[in-house]
Amino acid sequence: MSRVPLPTEMRRGVRDVAPILVGIVPFGLVAGAAAIDAGLTPLQAVGLSVVVFAGASQLAAIDLLGSNAELLVVVVTGLVINLRMLMYSASIAPHFRPLRIWWKSLCSYVLTDQAYALSIARYTDVDLDPAERRQYYFGAAASLWIVWQCCTIIGIVVGARIPDSWGLDFAVPLVFLSLLVPAVSTQPKLVAAAVGGGVAVAGEVLAVPFNLGLVAGGLAGVVAGVIADERLVTAAFDDADEGGSH
Repeated sequence: MSRVPLPTEMRRGVRDVAPILVGIVPFGLVAGAAAIDAGLTPLQAVGLSVVVFAGASQLAAIDLLGSNAELLVVVVTGLVINLRMLMYSASIAPHFRPLRIWWKSLCSYVLTDQAYALSIARYTDVDLDPAERRQYYFGAAASLWIVWQCCTIIGIVVGARIPDSWGLDFAVPLVFLSLLVPAVSTQPKLVAAAVGGGVAVAGEVLAVPFNLGLVAGGLAGVVAGVIADERLVTAAFDDADEGGSH
């Protein structure tokens, strides 16, 4: 039986995303196991992974569901965490304008941080036609989707067999910390992390109803980061003006 080779740009997308998939594996395993630990059935856990397909917000939703938070709080938290996807969509949309509506819908469903970053870099370096842009994007995005779902399912199966006495409560905080530490690379990001985390912890200590402390922490962190960034830019302009006056 002869095999139909993948288009060149799709193969390149798969190749470029391959190193990133190594880090996706443990993330997906933890997400699946944590869903079972939070009380979801295997079918519910798989459904959540397929429908949401968003690592950080998926873990946050699992954590909130395990804490018996209101459904509205779970949904709002996921939306707040994924607000960055609006910026990604606005940035990458011009490259997909010639595509049909159902292709655009599929592109939006599999949009992730990694697929966006790789695709934008590729489109900047090489002049590709619409079909090639779509092929590269799906080579990267579909690889991420397949690996994430497979690892989540494995985590669900393994998590369902882990005794309750072992506990997986530590898993979600550790994954979030592993995402947070590398991301705090500038002063505004440090301010955002400190303020957001502080407000969220305060909300937990004060027993804010419906776990709204987490949502408040996210919003407070964004505001604090923006203010810190603006002040940093203003200070840089002031220093430049003073230097030019001498």
